[in-house]
Amino acid sequence: MIDNLWFIAVALGPVLLGAAFVYAMMRRRRLTRSEEVGQDAAIQDLYEKPSRRT
Repeated sequence: MIDNLWFIAVALGPVLLGAAFVYAMMRRRRLTRSEEVGQDAAIQDLYEKPSRRT
């Protein structure tokens, strides 16, 4: 019984983890060009604002 548990943990664990990683990479959505422009503008605004912390 304990040998089967170790087989699952050692052999199937990394396979399942790799499958989850591949699934997540396939589901990742790319930004459209207009979203990229808006994101870049928002980042520039954040860098140009004076910080309220002192």
